[in-house]
Amino acid sequence: MRSPLVSAQWLHDRLNDERLRIVDCRFSLQDPLAGRQAYVAGHIPGALFLDLEQDLSAPVRPDRRGGRHPLPTPEALAETLGRAGIGNQHFVVAYDDPPAGGMYAPHLWWLLKWLGHDQVAVLDGGIRAWQEAGYEVSTSAVEHAPTTFRPHPRPEMVVDADFVAHRPPGTVLIDSRAPERYRGEVEPIDPVAGHIPGAINRSWLDSLEASGRFKPAEEQRKRFEGLEGEIIVYCGSGVSATANVLALELAGKQARLYAGSWSDWVSDPSRPVARGPE
Repeated sequence: MRSPLVSAQWLHDRLNDERLRIVDCRFSLQDPLAGRQAYVAGHIPGALFLDLEQDLSAPVRPDRRGGRHPLPTPEALAETLGRAGIGNQHFVVAYDDPPAGGMYAPHLWWLLKWLGHDQVAVLDGGIRAWQEAGYEVSTSAVEHAPTTFRPHPRPEMVVDADFVAHRPPGTVLIDSRAPERYRGEVEPIDPVAGHIPGAINRSWLDSLEASGRFKPAEEQRKRFEGLEGEIIVYCGSGVSATANVLALELAGKQARLYAGSWSDWVSDPSRPVARGPE
């Protein structure tokens, strides 16, 4: 199995490969324009920019069903990718700016896997690792000729609220948010604090070292030690949980994503809410 991660040197050595597509995924929930502004200020040479909310999510529904970053349809996402010049023949490397902004590249990695495209990886350590290696950034605009991306969706990778509510006994449900949000002590984004009853907490940030690189496989296995059976992960809106999906893959485990996550769960006031520690 190919690693879901590539190094800055690996990427630098392949910058001239015509099969390569580099995607800058930087974003900020606090300032949705910050990612594009950072891209304009300097990006990895050859990288194009895809925006979490404009390109990689469906519009938010008035009733908030589907959460704050709803999954786009496979057809809509495939059209976006093709318009950006990403086709089935390309190897995609996604990057962001970890550690705090290290959830967005794994999100694109997951989306492409969901579409049946395995030729994708995350730049370990993001643009910070690139610059620390001494490689230059570019301010040149990047455009690729449009192409066709044909999706081959894997619906088994994702679950909805109904499945989570009636999940089989023994299913492990992981809340990937910060511990204080899991416990319901604070909730800076969504209208209700707490977690889905029965969920355990494994913050996605714990998958990363201080450098922003993913912890090695042995440390990831320790994070998820003792978890057996089917695993479902969620977070606030289905984005940061994908970093835990990647970390679980490093640990040799597979997981499904509750894509709507907490923001979808609380869109229905009849769904139960738990607060406090595990």
